[in-house]
Amino acid sequence: MSTNLTTDILIVGGGLGGVAAALSALEAGRDVVLVEEYAWLGGQLTSQGVPVDEHPWIEEIGGTRMYRRLRDGIRDYYRDHFPLTDVARSQPLLNPGAGTVSKLCSEPRVGAAVIESMLAPWLSSGRLRLLQPAVAVSADIDDDIARSVTVRRLDDQSEVTITAEYFLDATETGELLPLTGTEYVTGFESRHETGEPSAPEEAQPDNWQALSFCFAVDHVDGDHTIEEPEQYQKWRSVQPDFWWGPLLGLVSPHPRTLEAAPRTFIPNTDEDPLTITADQSKDPGDQNLWIYRRIAARKLFEPGYYESDITLVNWPSIDYFEGSVIDQPADVVAARLHDARQLSLSMLYWLQTEAPRPDGGKGLRGLRLRPDVMGTADGLAQAPYIRESRRIRAVTTVTENDVSMAVRGDAGARRFHDSVGIGMYRIDLHPSTGGDNYIDVASCPFQIPLGALIPRRMQNVIAANKNIGTTHITNGCYRLHPVEWNIGEAAGALAATCIEDRVGPHQVQSDPARLERFQDALVQQGIELSWPDGITGY
Repeated sequence: MSTNLTTDILIVGGGLGGVAAALSALEAGRDVVLVEEYAWLGGQLTSQGVPVDEHPWIEEIGGTRMYRRLRDGIRDYYRDHFPLTDVARSQPLLNPGAGTVSKLCSEPRVGAAVIESMLAPWLSSGRLRLLQPAVAVSADIDDDIARSVTVRRLDDQSEVTITAEYFLDATETGELLPLTGTEYVTGFESRHETGEPSAPEEAQPDNWQALSFCFAVDHVDGDHTIEEPEQYQKWRSVQPDFWWGPLLGLVSPHPRTLEAAPRTFIPNTDEDPLTITADQSKDPGDQNLWIYRRIAARKLFEPGYYESDITLVNWPSIDYFEGSVIDQPADVVAARLHDARQLSLSMLYWLQTEAPRPDGGKGLRGLRLRPDVMGTADGLAQAPYIRESRRIRAVTTVTENDVSMAVRGDAGARRFHDSVGIGMYRIDLHPSTGGDNYIDVASCPFQIPLGALIPRRMQNVIAANKNIGTTHITNGCYRLHPVEWNIGEAAGALAATCIEDRVGPHQVQSDPARLERFQDALVQQGIELSWPDGITGY
């Protein structure tokens, strides 16, 4: 059975970029249909399980006003619904997990609840229609104009064809690009094409960053060892040439030096969580992996509420880089995702049975998988953590030469006249399917050019996630939570502006007067377009 819908803007992908795009377009007066594959909206923050990765200045600058509503909402949700201690409740910059990766480490379901509350008024009004769980399966294209996209509901396999004026691809892997015939890039571009010092001589289109299936654990009394995963012996024997030991373990390459980096995993340490600081410009914070991505610090809550801290496992040892899941046959994708799940479960089993303990023994049998935290039956995240997407061949492509501290020096990142936002993160590339080790490059605080959201040819398709005009290398700093949100928010505003003014994205980007009006509107919306002086990279 097939039905039809008509809307102003169709957004496929309900991750942070898609949610931000929807809110931005709705607040500009447009009607929106939002399509999401998984049970939770929020993408990397929720269904993928990853607490926010952010730059150290995020509490003051470098995030949109709407993104701050999300962050404030998460803190308020804890204050309203959780039994925090009085001291924790009084913290204006509450970090519920007191993790060292971020100033705001939280459980994924809290992020999902806050996002749902932000969208609830629009759903109630009928201005936003949500198709979930559903995926895009085909598109009707007329030369360089998309006319409609058909999505399939995953619960009953029925199909819905949505006609819209603008189509925003906010999926994690750029799923609308091949469906709409939008030209795109995959993998690692050549140095000849991009001029990047870290690029290879020849293009490597099948060379992608690793993906990961994250999971949450606590540590309590009893033996909570899972059954030995079917592929445990396989993964236990894997030792990449550049890894300094077995993949399953606590030693991996240091991302910045590539030297052996031994880490510890000591559950429920006795530190005061209020003394934890998260500033990756000074310390990556990953020495004790228990604290690194901790999402619930038991001492911040009334005694007895949590039996244990809860920590999120998203470490090098669960990086799956045996093969890509993009532009592959369905059976290959299914097999590789299964292998990635097995790798994560194997790491858990290794921790429970073989990991070194402080007392000299082996195995943390009190380590307990928390399916309830991830909202799944098997305990792994609902979706794989995808670090790299198909990327549009854009009007503007950001390269390493635009943002690298080594290249730019005191000049700072390239200044884009068409900036629609700002961000900051090191160029952080995990080991890849092409056999690369980490590529980790210091970067400068950067801008997001409007031209990076606009395909060269297609007139009404807009990138709204990590599928913008970056390279394999610069994707490594444009893929994090606040940047993805800013990209989506700008994309939603762009589509709404184009409908209101009856012009196309290319006209907004190329016409100085239109661009200035659009940028002024973004500033009024609460989007910063440039960094203040004195902020340097790391």
